[in-house]
Amino acid sequence: MSKINICAITYGDIPSGEHYSLQGLKLLSPQLKKLEPLHLTLEEQREEAAARAGKMSIQGVQVKLSARLAVSRGQFKIVDRGGTYILKPAPAGYREVPENEDLTMHLARAAGIQVPVHGLVYAKDGTRTYFIKRFDRRKSKKLYLEDFGQLLGLAREVKYDTSMEEFAGAVQRYATFPALECREFFLRTIFCFLTGNEDMHAKNFSLFSEDNHVFKLAPAYDFLNSTIVMSGKSREELAVPLAGKKSKLTRNDLIKYFGQERLGLAERTIQSCLKQLQDAFPEWERLVQRSFLSEKMRKAYWDLLTERRERLKL
Repeated sequence: MSKINICAITYGDIPSGEHYSLQGLKLLSPQLKKLEPLHLTLEEQREEAAARAGKMSIQGVQVKLSARLAVSRGQFKIVDRGGTYILKPAPAGYREVPENEDLTMHLARAAGIQVPVHGLVYAKDGTRTYFIKRFDRRKSKKLYLEDFGQLLGLAREVKYDTSMEEFAGAVQRYATFPALECREFFLRTIFCFLTGNEDMHAKNFSLFSEDNHVFKLAPAYDFLNSTIVMSGKSREELAVPLAGKKSKLTRNDLIKYFGQERLGLAERTIQSCLKQLQDAFPEWERLVQRSFLSEKMRKAYWDLLTERRERLKL
């Protein structure tokens, strides 16, 4: 029996020697038949990102490259402007970040959170780079997107100088249908706590509109289990405080105080969110085991999920 590989986009079974399934490629484009390796090594990607940092329309601390998909050649082409994909190679000094972010986004999708098309693309040296399709572009048109830092009037340098309560206020104030978006924001908050995402600052949540009439939370992005990336060295569980603290959060803090009191959610709404996450756990376990993380990191990821689940009594 021939060995089975795992698709770096869908996590589905594929024949030995392959990297992507046809189903995965069609998520990028219906006409895509192949996806060639990036023409840069990991180190070359880092160097290219540094050289282009002042030219690209994307910013942030993590190494990023802007790219377009050349469908006829089956290859990502790096560009300064007008990119429709973001490539994120592994940052120096941190373990398995592309594989971690890709898995976390798969878990989010399995929990019913909207995520853009994403996956892993191989580089010419065999390393993997995370890619995500830009949801704020439609052909040449730029769609409305304002992150919470912009909504709250915060400069990029002070993206941590806020609170979960201020985030809640931004959703309630600016979303077209605040009740729906408050539920979604609560779901994402609990998801980030469960998955060890301790870096959800003001730039990592955004309000989005496709038509400039309905404003809602943008599809999820920058979801990462930063706790295991940092090998548990960080003592914080949130990037910004909730109820005046960033760590030692309790079920009462997250559910009663934040969900009920600050977001104003009814008990039945909260319970439906928690059930949505509970129901995802069997699929989460499958996805963790099929992910591209090393065995050691898969165990660390699952152990953290289990510990956080127990703390919330889910």
